[in-house]
Amino acid sequence: MFFIENFNLIFFTILFLFIIGLLGIILIDKNILITIMSIELMLLAINLNFILISFYINDINGFIICLFILIISAAEAAIGLAIIINYYRLNGTISYNLIQNLKG
Repeated sequence: MFFIENFNLIFFTILFLFIIGLLGIILIDKNILITIMSIELMLLAINLNFILISFYINDINGFIICLFILIISAAEAAIGLAIIINYYRLNGTISYNLIQNLKG
């Protein structure tokens, strides 16, 4: 087991990043791009937490889980941005109010 000198500082920094992402989703509900960036920030904070705990307990499983989360978040961002770009080309806006009218 490794000794991490500033474990609490790093953990609270990760928690702060996660809370910023959560507040971005909750408070800013009109802009889709900010919502997607907030989700990505939350996923990256979770990845940092997995890396910190894996390093602390000297285990490789957290790094593997982090790799899978990064792959899934990259695919989610690519698909989400492609949908937003196509919707913007059709309607000229990416407001939540008009997206709620979509049926599919």
